[in-house]
Amino acid sequence: MKSIRTLLFVAFLLVACAPGTASTPIEAATQTSVPASETPSATPVPPTAAFTVTPTPRPLAERVLIISYDGLRPDAIGKAPMTNLTALMQESAYSLNAQTIIPSTTLPSHASMLSGLCPAKHAVFWNEYVPENGYALGVNLFTIAHTAGLRTVMIVGKEKLRQIVRPESTDVFIFKEADQTVANLAVAEIQQGFGLMFLHFPSGDYAGHEWGWMGGVQMYNYREDDKMLGQILASLDESGLRASTLIIITADHGGHEKSHGTELPEDMTIPWIVNGPGVIPGPLTSFVQTTDTAATASYALGLPLPTEWDGVPVYEAFGLPTHPRVPAACPQTR
Repeated sequence: MKSIRTLLFVAFLLVACAPGTASTPIEAATQTSVPASETPSATPVPPTAAFTVTPTPRPLAERVLIISYDGLRPDAIGKAPMTNLTALMQESAYSLNAQTIIPSTTLPSHASMLSGLCPAKHAVFWNEYVPENGYALGVNLFTIAHTAGLRTVMIVGKEKLRQIVRPESTDVFIFKEADQTVANLAVAEIQQGFGLMFLHFPSGDYAGHEWGWMGGVQMYNYREDDKMLGQILASLDESGLRASTLIIITADHGGHEKSHGTELPEDMTIPWIVNGPGVIPGPLTSFVQTTDTAATASYALGLPLPTEWDGVPVYEAFGLPTHPRVPAACPQTR
C-alpha cells in the first residue's frame, strides 16, 4: 500500500509541474464555488516548484479524522466542561500547550493546520472569504490523500475555509454554519466511509466575539459541541471504524476578551489531542505546533511527507524519539 501511494504521489507531482497541464476537477458536494484565481493578497515566499518527499512507514491507521473547534482554549475544556473530550483524552496523547501561528486568526491558522506550512509559504494572510485570492499555496494534506486514492471530506462552518484546499482535492466539501448540522453531516459521511475527514465547528468563536472568551455563552457552545463529539464517536463505533481511525482534535486559535489574533498566550495556545492506532496515551512533553497536524496525519496514513513542510509528525505520541524542526516555530511574517 505504501509503495502504491508513493508512486501515485510522485506521478501527481510530475503532472502538476508539467507546463500547460491542467488537472480535471472532481465533482464535489459543495455549497460554494470559488474562481480558479491563484493571486494571493500578499507577496508570498513560495515553496519550491517540485516538492520532494521523505519515506514513511506502513500505515498506522486506515483513516484520519481531524476536528477543529474554532477558538477553543485548552482551559475551556475543563471549564465548559467538555466531558466526552476529557474522557477521550484519557486514552490519547495530548498537549494543552500547543501553539498556533501568527497571525492567530481562523483562515491563516487552518491553512497551516492542513498544509503543514507556515504562512510565509502558504501565503494566506487574509481572514475573510475572498474568492479572487484563490487558494493556499503548496501541496497540502488533502492533495496528498486524494492523490493516493483516499476519499476526502471537508465539512466546515465558515465559507472562507474553502480557500485552503482546491475543489479537485475533496470528494465532498460542504459549508454549513450550524454546528449540529456539521455533526449530522459528519455522521452520514462516516457511514459512507472515508480516508481523510476534516470537521470545523464555528460556534465557540462566534460566541467569544459576541459575549467574550471563557464566558458563560461560549462555555455553553462548547458543551453542546462536546455532545456532538459523542455522536461522532458513537457513529465511528457503530460503523466498526473506531479502532482503525486516528482522531486529531485541536483548534485554530484561542482568544481573550472579545478578540484574538495577537501573540498573547491566550490567543496562541491551543489544545492538540491525538487518539487511535499506535498512540501512547499521556501528556506530551515535546513542542507541538498546528503545522504538525498535517504531518502527523500523513505519517499515520503512510503517505509521503513533503520535505518543504514546516510541520513534523508528533512522533512522541507514538512512543518514538522526537525529531528537531527548522525553524523551531513559524516566524512572524506580518
